[in-house]
Amino acid sequence: MPIVSLSRLAELDANLWDALHGSEQPLLRHAFLGALEDSGSVGSGSGWRPAHRLWLDDHGRPLAALPAYLKQHSYGEYVFDHGWADACLRAGIAYYPKLLGAVPFSPVGGPRLLGDAQAAAQLLDELTGSLEQQGLSGLHINFTDPAADALLRGRDGWLERLGCQFHWRNPGYRDFQDFLDTLSSRKRKQIRKEREQVAGQGIDFAWRRGDELNEAEWDFVYQCYANTYRVRGQAPYLNRAFFSLLAERMPEALRLVLARQNGRAVAMAFSLVGGGSLYGRYWGCLAEFDRLHFETCFYQGMDYAIAHGLQRFDAGAQGEHKLIRGFEPVLTRSWHYLCHPGLRTAVADFLQQERAGVRDYAERARALLPYRQGAQ
Repeated sequence: MPIVSLSRLAELDANLWDALHGSEQPLLRHAFLGALEDSGSVGSGSGWRPAHRLWLDDHGRPLAALPAYLKQHSYGEYVFDHGWADACLRAGIAYYPKLLGAVPFSPVGGPRLLGDAQAAAQLLDELTGSLEQQGLSGLHINFTDPAADALLRGRDGWLERLGCQFHWRNPGYRDFQDFLDTLSSRKRKQIRKEREQVAGQGIDFAWRRGDELNEAEWDFVYQCYANTYRVRGQAPYLNRAFFSLLAERMPEALRLVLARQNGRAVAMAFSLVGGGSLYGRYWGCLAEFDRLHFETCFYQGMDYAIAHGLQRFDAGAQGEHKLIRGFEPVLTRSWHYLCHPGLRTAVADFLQQERAGVRDYAERARALLPYRQGAQ
């Protein structure tokens, strides 16, 4: 069989993997995915067991790939299928393990079916044909790009699911004031007031690349990140070693903004940059400050994108509160192949209704954007 399953991405040369995805999306790089594995953030005991699939040519060279994981739960995916799993439990249908094509803990769109399109199609068909034989309930591919959508749409057995996120676009603003000038007067005043409230607490900001932080500063970054989970009574997905590995392997793609009060760091936001986009990923603070979250996670990133000519700022999965700050609704897609025919039929009916609801939600959200008519 031309399919090979990798239990560790380190089994494949980094250049071969990065050539397959052929994009500037930093979260798909061998360095990022490999750091998740080598740090132990995914792997044994995490419920995320690496099982990357490769389609090889006659000489053993990879033509296509799917970054994939065997899942024993549905946590950390940001495409929520817990209801499907609960229904299976009540019906006596095994829902786990399942195979997931995704970037762990990262609701960021990008290539998922990597390499040659024809080979990727063959890889898909071979995988779906062997799922039951492998004891898997299905294959799920989350946060796909248009190329994967085109390949999956209309393919036998595959079900499309829509989601909605909020992204900020930079059409070429000269500075933050140029952006503010596109907003209605009330929203413009609100954002100014929020920024003034943060500055009034004696807080300033410093941007750093990944190679500009020492280990003590990375300790602070991790402490902030982990605190966002612990205040909710949850364990963080990532461990401390992951951040050091990223700083070692891909420092040029890492961007940190540190919020400082009287010279002492009190909060941070961690982002990655690539392909004209800024990807806001993690945030945390060690004390409560009024409006600090909005400034650190949104306005600082918008300032950075403008200053560096980045066209898009993806600040994370959640948040209708992003709308009034100029982040526009964007539809996301995931695709699901379920082996059990009864489950597939029930989910297909559900998704048909959900898709209509998501589209309606996105349209209503767009009507709430703060831009003046004709300003964009």
